Amino acid sequence: MLDALNAWVGQIEATLFQDVILPVVYQLGFGGYAEDAFTGTEWLLVGLVQIAVMVLILGPLEKLRPVEAVTDRAAIRTDILYTVVHRLGLFRLAMFFLLGPLMDGLEGHLRLLGWQRVNVEDWWPAVTSIPLVSFFIYLLLFDLLDYWYHRLSHTYRWWWSLHAVHHSQRQMTLWSDNRNHLLDDMLRDVVFAVVALAVGVEPSQYVLLVALSQLLQSLQHANLRLHFGPLGERLLVSPRFHRTHHAVGLGHEAIGRPTRLGGCNYGVIFPWWDMLFRTAVFTDAYYPTGIRDQMPPPAGKGRNYGTGLLSQQWYGIKRLLRRG
Repeated sequence: MLDALNAWVGQIEATLFQDVILPVVYQLGFGGYAEDAFTGTEWLLVGLVQIAVMVLILGPLEKLRPVEAVTDRAAIRTDILYTVVHRLGLFRLAMFFLLGPLMDGLEGHLRLLGWQRVNVEDWWPAVTSIPLVSFFIYLLLFDLLDYWYHRLSHTYRWWWSLHAVHHSQRQMTLWSDNRNHLLDDMLRDVVFAVVALAVGVEPSQYVLLVALSQLLQSLQHANLRLHFGPLGERLLVSPRFHRTHHAVGLGHEAIGRPTRLGGCNYGVIFPWWDMLFRTAVFTDAYYPTGIRDQMPPPAGKGRNYGTGLLSQQWYGIKRLLRRG
């Protein structure tokens, strides 16, 4: 069944590439990038599937069991714009032209120095060469990396000035996952590309890893009154668990010290890392989301984080330079 599904998806991808993407690539004079355009087609197809799942499944779920009434439709439309830019591969296309030559040069230089990839499939060939096993190992490795990347973005003031764009959404919905500062996304892409290069994950497998993670994160950000029960909450990050991470005064402050960065529930797919490193907070409550200093006085400072994509990016740069 899995082979039949792969064959069906492969046929759709090939048709989309041959009939739509490739003619556009040659029309624009980028024939030399035809092979890379095929990988881009895979990102596009996966993104379209994700958006379809979000609209057809997660959207109705939000309406069925919302945590709160949606009052700021403009903020949601901005999040949808972020989602389209990221999920349909537009941001990755830009990163290809910016970072592709850098990564190719890095790999070539490392090979000259005698460096070899640490392929997961070679760890224990009798077991790790099984596709599902190697995929799960890669999933664990990248989720651990995601945990620490996420936690560090709540630790350093300069990094938080960018990551705060994501937390400034006070009407969190299934579209909120990709609401990030583009400089933060660029840094993350570099970090994950270097690690993917180091462990030898295949490009198609990497696409699936990212797609699965993104779809689960869309569910986690949903305006959805949903948890997975006492056991399930400790096996997979739920909307309730992740909402606590976005909670005002809880998800991005040191406990009892509101002026110091910190937080809880940094896990992206599995809460295991939070449990292991003692940053997990399990609660029955569904808290309001946002950042304390967004709130009007006296609760906060009434700080402006921007209302549209461009203003949010600009205010992030100002915070980074400590001018806003």
